[in-house]
Formats: sequence, C-alpha cells, structure tokens
Amino acid sequence: RTYSGTETEGQLLNSFVQYFGDSLGRKIKRMPLIEETVLPGDSLLTLPVVIIGNGPSGICLSYLLSGYRPYLSPEAIHPNPILHTKLEEARHLSIVDQDLEYLSEGLEGRSSNPVAVLFDTLLHPDADFGYDYPPVLHWKLEQHNYIPHIVLGKGPPGGAWHSMEGSMLTISFGDWMELPGLSFKEWAASKRRNIKSDRVMPEEIACYYKHYVKVMGLQKNFRDNVYITSVSRLYREKDDEGRSHQNEDISTQHLEMEDGQKSLHKRNWEVRGYQRATDGSHVPFCLFAENVALATGTFDSPGRLQVEGEDFPFVLHSMSDFGAAISKGKLRGKADPVLIVGAGLTAADAVLCAYNNNIPVVHVFRRRVTDTSLIFKQLPKKLYPEYHKVYHMMCTQSHTMHSNQHSAYTSFPEHNVLSFKPEMKCVLQSASGLKKILKFSVALVLIGSHPNLFFLKDQGHSIGHHSNQPITCKGNPIEIDPYTYECTKEANLFALGPLVGDNFVRFLKGGALGIARCLAIRQKKKHELIESGDGGGEGVP
Repeated sequence: RTYSGTETEGQLLNSFVQYFGDSLGRKIKRMPLIEETVLPGDSLLTLPVVIIGNGPSGICLSYLLSGYRPYLSPEAIHPNPILHTKLEEARHLSIVDQDLEYLSEGLEGRSSNPVAVLFDTLLHPDADFGYDYPPVLHWKLEQHNYIPHIVLGKGPPGGAWHSMEGSMLTISFGDWMELPGLSFKEWAASKRRNIKSDRVMPEEIACYYKHYVKVMGLQKNFRDNVYITSVSRLYREKDDEGRSHQNEDISTQHLEMEDGQKSLHKRNWEVRGYQRATDGSHVPFCLFAENVALATGTFDSPGRLQVEGEDFPFVLHSMSDFGAAISKGKLRGKADPVLIVGAGLTAADAVLCAYNNNIPVVHVFRRRVTDTSLIFKQLPKKLYPEYHKVYHMMCTQSHTMHSNQHSAYTSFPEHNVLSFKPEMKCVLQSASGLKKILKFSVALVLIGSHPNLFFLKDQGHSIGHHSNQPITCKGNPIEIDPYTYECTKEANLFALGPLVGDNFVRFLKGGALGIARCLAIRQKKKHELIESGDGGGEGVP
C-alpha cells in the first residue's frame, strides 16, 4: 500500500485495523493508535502481542502465534530413545501444549537455552553428529489457537539478512537456516535456484524468509518500514477515592508509596514509532500491547574499539561500507594496505574480499593464533575451506616471519590498536608493550556488533544478566526464564534470538516455542476468567 505525504495517523490506523477485526471480535472500532497528546483510556483496545523485529526470530514467533502447531509425526522415531519415550507419552498433544522443561531435561547442544536445544533436536535430530535425519514433527494449522499480534520491522521480512554482503556464503548449512514447515531445499528447487552446496549466499536466505511469510499466510501480521522510538510501561495510580491516573516510565521500585495509601499498578506496554512512507514522510503511530517480544537481533550497532581517531571517515565498521569503497574504486591503485581489525568470521570475510580484489591486507587481532576459542577451530576444514585459508595466513604470514611489509597479507597477532592518526596511520601495541606505527589506505574495524535497544528505558541495561551494563549476545544477554523466554526483571516482556545468546537460526526457533506456549497458557486463563464473569478489560498480568 502506498501512503501519501498528507496521510494522517488515523488513516494509518484504519489500514492496521482491517486485518484484526475478525480476530479480535466486534469490539474493535479502531486500532490502539492515539494522537501524541492523548493518554489511553480503559476502554481502548490493546493487542495481545507486539513483536519488534521481523528477522527469522520474529517470523518464527508469528508462525506459532498464528496457530501452527507441531505434533510428533506418526511414523517418526527420534534417535534419542529417552526423548522419544517422552514424546510418545503425549503424542495426541502438540509440543506447544506439553511440559517443555520435562521434554528438554537431559538434552545437550550448542545453546545454553534448554528449549532451543529441544526444538533443534526435534527439527534436526543429531545434526551435530553429522546426520541428516528428517524432522520428527509435522505441522497443523489450528485457527482457534491464533493469538492476535503484529510484527514490526525496518525492512522486508528477513531482517538483517537483506543487508548482508551477498558474495559470502552463510556459516550454517541452508537446511539449518530454514523455518518450520517449509524445507529450504524444496523451496530452492521450486524456484529453480541452483544451490551448488549445502552453504548458501545470504541473498538466498533473505529471499526464502520473505517468501516464507507469504506462503504461510503471515503477511497480515507484518508491517515493513517501521521504526520504533520508545517502548514504555504504563502504570495506573489508585488513590483512596478510586480515581486513577496513568504515568509512564516510573521505575518499579516506586510501585508502593511510602505512606501505604497509594500504589502504582503495572499495566500494558505503549509502543511508539513511525512508518516511513514511499515519499519519505513519517507516519507516527502508538500501539498498546499486553506483551512485547524483542526479536531485534544484534546487527544494529557495530562494535567499536573506543580509541582516539576511530571517528575519522577512513575508519569503517561494516562490510557493506568496505564493499561500497571497493565498488566505487576508492582503493584502486593504493600502495598502502587495508587495515582489518578483528579475528571473527566477518573479519575473515573482509580479508577474503580484499584478497580477491588484489588489495594488500594488514590484519590485526588481540588473540594468539593458537587460542582454542577462535571460531576457525570450530569449523571443519572440508566444509569451510575459505575460512581455513584465512586462518592459515594468520598463522604463517605473521609480521615476525618475514620482513616484506608490502606482501598481499601480513598478520599482527596479539596486538591492540591504540589510536588512529589523521595522516592515515595507526598505532599498534604488542602484548609485550612494544609500539608500532603502520600506514594504511582504509581501516576496517570488525569486532562484532551489539543490539541497539535505545527505545527501552536505560537502553535495556536493567534487563541483562549484569545490571546497568549494555546488552551483548555473548557477555551480557537479556536474562530470561529458560522455558518461557520472559524477562526475569520485567513481566510481559519477552526476548529471543541473539538477544538471549542464540546467534544461530537453528536455536532461535526454540525461543518462539517457549514464548508461544507461555502466551497460549495465559490466553486460555484470560478466556476462562472472562467466561466466568471475573475478567476485566485488561490483559492477564
């Protein structure tokens, strides 16, 4: 749909509401969108779930909330006999309706989240042992299990996969990137796409995710070109006379007044933002939700060295910027090498990109080449030859092994960047304290990325494992209940995917399962309360 520059928030509201009328009942007269100056009243409708992020995490959660349910296939036998026995005990129930803690007990895998390991072994049994067993699940669409929700994303469904460098292969196999109910290989074959290996290019995965939303009938729940500006909790203050007032952004420690006469009750979430129209204008909106699910991933904010000169224009922080510089010919004919900082796969991609374009590279990283935590140590050589080529150069073409600094590649293990100078020089320091100055044509800092949760209070620092610290995938993920994925420090706020430490698509699907089960239970309780005459107009806390 195309929006004109003069379209009002109320008109945008009408475009949202047409998709939810049947699901939420005749009570709907308008979506929970308000003018900037209006506070919500009790009668204003609230959505059960708002999902922020439309990558694979958000897509998979939408799939389950739309009523798709996984059951043990009649002919399936799981290779884990203990798990199979448990599955047989409740074969008539969908996995969403079973005790996830009981099912996941004793399972081991490459995720610290037990439900992620459970769902992965049901979809890819014994995958880590090299087997290619089919899933033991089959899926049914049960319309009565639909939970109204909306998925908000900056771009088309697929999230950051649409902006990844297209020339590189994915680290995971194509099958491991697929979402429930649609085989990646079968999809690729139906599109007559020539998949030459088990690993595929990001553009293939992005196209698959976009098609997945369409073929599964999820489009009505998705909104593209949406930017979130704030997510805040609403509170109601009750005094002796029963009057109520609502306030935003009041910290939880003030829920109980000192005099004991007044209290603040947590209410629903307010989600504010804008949708970018085709003419570039912004259409503001405000949604109210009983629950918010964070599925934003971690590609929003590139990691920074926090050193002097890092803001110079010749210091880049993304592969896309590096690729643009190459395509525009900015590095053609440069005598000085490209300086690449980092020892992960993205840095290795940059080395390969420069190498393939005949651009000399100086590669700086903090770790020893023998460090067992290097990602290259975890990748089989036969499956990832290009990354092992980079690792071989890191080990054998160190600055200490040859004096020719004008070779195609030179590594500086166990070195830190101290500063960047305006004359395009870099000051390095070795583990022994020796300093060295190098000249370069462009610097590329690729040391990971972090989620940007600026729209949350205190940027979400209060909901991590380590309070008052930025959320990071490895060091400080959001602290969640391991079976419901609800934030332990903020009720009705959920998180999944890289935000809780699950970087691989294989494992983020478990977050969708945990959240779907939790919300299904709460919706059932809410309906029981309403039917008994005790339910109010607000969601179940």
